[in-house]
Amino acid sequence: MSNRFLRWVDTWIEENIPPGANSDIESHEVKAKRLSEKLFAEAAAANFTNFETEEERERVTPLVLAAVSDSRDFDIDAYHLKSQLARENEDGD
Repeated sequence: MSNRFLRWVDTWIEENIPPGANSDIESHEVKAKRLSEKLFAEAAAANFTNFETEEERERVTPLVLAAVSDSRDFDIDAYHLKSQLARENEDGD
């Protein structure tokens, strides 16, 4: 198991799949498959080995599907506010 890869996956999911972002134009499974392939392509670009990505493929796919299937309402204003507060906390303000 590659904890470094799984931490990167968690970050990737947070940055690329906001809660409630699926517009139901495509099914959850189709969107999850498309985003999983994008994730694995970006993992190769982020210098993860084929061994690391293949070893974790079974564990990562359900994480992407769960993120895509999240049907909570997405409040863009709250998201921007939380992002701004997070940046301020990182700066030590």
